[in-house]
This record gives sequence, C-alpha cells and structure tokens, in this order.
Amino acid sequence: MKVALCQINNTVGDLAGNSERIIKFGRQAAERQADLAVFPELALTGYPPRDLVEKPSFLDRTAAALDYLALATADLPLGLIVGYAGRAPEAAAKPAINSAALLYRGQILFRQSKMLLPTYDVFDESRNFLPAERQTLFEFKQRQVALTICEDAWNDEQFWTRPLYAKDPVTELARAGADLLIIVNGSPFHMGKRALRREIFTAVARHHRRPLAYVNMVGGNDELVFDGSSFAMDAEGRVVASAKSFEEDLVMTDFASGDCHESTTDETEAVYDALVLGTRDYLRKCGFKRVLLGLSGGIDSSLTAVIAADAVGRENVVGVAMPGPFSTDHSLDDARALAQNLDIRFEIIPITKSYEEMLDSLCPVFAGLPRDVTEENIQARLRGVTLMALSNKWSALVLTTGNKSEIAVGYCTLYGDMCGGLAVISDVPKTMVYELCRVANRRAGRELIPESVFIKPPSAELRPNQKDSDSLPEYEILDGILKAYVEDLKPPAQIAEEQGLPLAVVRDIANKVDVNEYKRQQAAPGLKVTTKAFGIGRRFPIAQRFFE
Repeated sequence: MKVALCQINNTVGDLAGNSERIIKFGRQAAERQADLAVFPELALTGYPPRDLVEKPSFLDRTAAALDYLALATADLPLGLIVGYAGRAPEAAAKPAINSAALLYRGQILFRQSKMLLPTYDVFDESRNFLPAERQTLFEFKQRQVALTICEDAWNDEQFWTRPLYAKDPVTELARAGADLLIIVNGSPFHMGKRALRREIFTAVARHHRRPLAYVNMVGGNDELVFDGSSFAMDAEGRVVASAKSFEEDLVMTDFASGDCHESTTDETEAVYDALVLGTRDYLRKCGFKRVLLGLSGGIDSSLTAVIAADAVGRENVVGVAMPGPFSTDHSLDDARALAQNLDIRFEIIPITKSYEEMLDSLCPVFAGLPRDVTEENIQARLRGVTLMALSNKWSALVLTTGNKSEIAVGYCTLYGDMCGGLAVISDVPKTMVYELCRVANRRAGRELIPESVFIKPPSAELRPNQKDSDSLPEYEILDGILKAYVEDLKPPAQIAEEQGLPLAVVRDIANKVDVNEYKRQQAAPGLKVTTKAFGIGRRFPIAQRFFE
C-alpha cells in the first residue's frame, strides 16, 4: 500500500483554511498514486485548540467541516486520515474527544479517538478531552491498520523504564492483528526531540515487527513550534521515507522505499529554523505583517533582528535605536551597521531629554533618596513607551529581545524591555545566542552581525561603565546553573557539587529565579526550543516561600 505522509501547517480554528489545505494535499497525493493520505493530529482544527473545544459552536462547525471534507474528496481514489476534535457523548464530563477519521469516497468509514491524554510540560489534554475507552483496527486495501494518535504510541513499555500509563495501545493493537501502524502527531519541537522520536519509534517497529508511518504537523502555534520531520519505517525500524524539518512536505512510501529528505542534524541550526518559523507563523496567524524592535547594538537585539528579517522579509522590519545618557557611541554604530547589513529601516529616537524631564518631575518625591535601580528602570520603560507608540501608529508588532538567561534571573524590566507581543529568543540561553548569531552570519555568507558585537562585554548601558558581570556570574557559568536548576530541577547543593561552584553563588541564582516568577508571568509569549521553557509548560506559583 502506498501511503502519503502529508505534513501540513494549519491554523488553530481556521476550519475553512485547514480544509482547503487538506484537500490540496489530498489531491497531490492522489496524483502520485497514493492509496492513503495521512494528516497530523487535529489537522482540521489545529493543535492545540485548548478551550476552543468547550464552545459548542466550535464542535458543531468542526463536524460540518469534516462532512464537507468527505464530500469534497469523494472523487479521489484514495483514503484520507484526518485528525479533528469531535463531540463527546451527551453525558460525558468533558466536551470533546481528540479523534481521527478515515474518509473514503465521500464517506466517513472509521473513527478512532485518543486514549492516552498527556498532562505534562506544555500538554493539558485531559482538561478538555474525554479519553477513548478502547481502540480497534480498520481494514483498508487488504491491510489491517492500527490508527493511533500521538501519545497513544509514545508509551512503549520496552522503551521507557517507567511508562506514564498502564496501557500501551500499540501493543494491544498489534496483538489484535495490526500489520501496519499509522501514528498521527502534534509533537512540538525542542532540542533533541527529533532524535528522540526516531529512537522511540525504531524501538516500536522492531518490538512489534510492524512497519509504521509517523506523521507530524509543522508550523508555529503560539509558543509552540512544530518541526514536522515525519517519517516511515519498515518492520526492522529502518527509515524508508522522511519529510523535511520546519517546512510543509508530502512524501510517499510503500514501506520498502520512499522519498527521503535530508534535514540538518545540527541542533543549533534547527533552533534557528524553529525561531524563524515560529516568528513567521505567530505574525501571520495573528494578522500582523510588520515588526519593530529596539536595536541596542548588543548581541540579543542583533539576533532578534536577523531572525525577524528571515521570518517576514527585511522590508517589514524596523529597527529603532534609543540612545540614553549612558549609551556608548560604539553601540549606536553597531546598531546602525547591523541595520545597514540587513537593509532594514533604521530610526534613532533619543530618550535622554525625556529621561531628564522624568527625573525632574520625580525630584520632589525622590528628595533625600539615593540613586538606584529605579533610575535605570525609568530608561528601560521610556524605551518601552517609545516602541509601543510606534507599534500603535504603524500597526506593527513589537518583538522583545531578552534571552532566557536574563529572564530567568529577572535581569529585565517590566513595562520596559519586556514590552512587546512576542519574545522571540526568550528560551535561548545567552551562550546559545552567540552560537545562533554565528549561524546567521554563516548562512548569509557574510557579516550580517558585526564582529564588534560578538567581542564587547554584554551591558544594559543603564549606568556608567555597566557590565552584566557586575551582578551576574559569567554567562558560561550562569547558563550551566540555570539549565540544571530550571530544566533538570536539581537542588542548589547538587548543582554546586557537580559543577564545582560555591554553594552561595548557586543559591543566589536559584533565589533570583524563584523571586522573579512574577515578571515572567507578565511577559510576552516566547517560542519554546529547549526542554523546559518559561511559559505554558512551567507552572510555578508567584507567592511562595520554598527556596531550594
């Protein structure tokens, strides 16, 4: 049986647009003599739909769209497997079911619902969906096919030392006589995820001695970026077909051979692709065409600008330099050089006069108090006001430029440099920012980001001769502590011992992470690229007194 892996980029809630995309890919699959075209999890509704499924009208319109899809593809000589959100039974405690349907010759021949509903990291499916009580096979083109939806195929008891669920739907379906496994997915990207998938499903194919097709969605939906990277394996776990990463694709396989596309295996390169795709889709799906950002001449804003230009085109990017009383000439020169190299619009709007006027206004109530971080934050907030004014006037989305290391320890200003609609690099540690900048220059084949940006000490330039290292460890040390504490959830004592650091230093960083939760929960949404991002997948209380 010839199967088309249809890796599409859909939009949550765009039932009409998603339907047309499915029809388009279905027709392309038919032209290539496919017997079956397989689409990702919730391909019709978009993933994750979250509380949209609690609206009865959403489920009604989804049901109508599925019927429309069946009729619109009735002339095609192939079956289509399409993921959708269905209505749960009348008396059920949850409104919806996460389902997939087999469409063939104008009919809905088979429906299968998801049994294992993940409730970890970025997933909260048990909030909205009712789990399936059982799963069954369907027969198509003389094959006994097992159709599983994402998590249902990720619980292989042979792979995990401690499986999350008591059931293993794939094992049960294999025992029932399945000779082909179809796995539809909404599996978001993070570093290492593509290799992990291959490892898991190689084990699944070999364990059950069944060929399988793994189809994943592609594109950005809010904080999540889906990389696609769909593949087919034979019964020995050998990859016989593979789709591109971070692009829509359609690949064909008969499980003995198929289309294979090479995707970059370098994870830093993959992160760059993920950030470009996530930025492009966030803007497109939210209805924005233009972006603007503050260009400080530093490494973070430089990377954000390059990503923005790749995502939406240089003609749709505006860089704004906002020099203040402590800004250096070389920073302004670096910002201007970057804008010229990218060929983006560049504006200079000084804030020194506004800053001085603000201090004059506050002078009577600040009388007798020493200068401190307050005056620094005023500068950052004036820059935020400036950018938001331009955003309103031009209908352009502001991109914030803070990296994960700064956001982790609160080295950012609420309503200042945190102002904006999307935090592009908020899940990128500072040390990786430099690596991604090198990727950008290497891909361009020239120096987009000036070398002077790489070599100068990081500084917010909010007081004379300020450097980040005045109040933080060097970033190579800081990022090691943060990964261990934020992503691996290790206690400070263990981190200090493993990394050979003074316990007081590690505890200070851990304390900074904990007490700045209030800032992060007011931040713009950011694109997830590591195993644990600040956002929907990390849920810590703001008011708490547990520091360890």
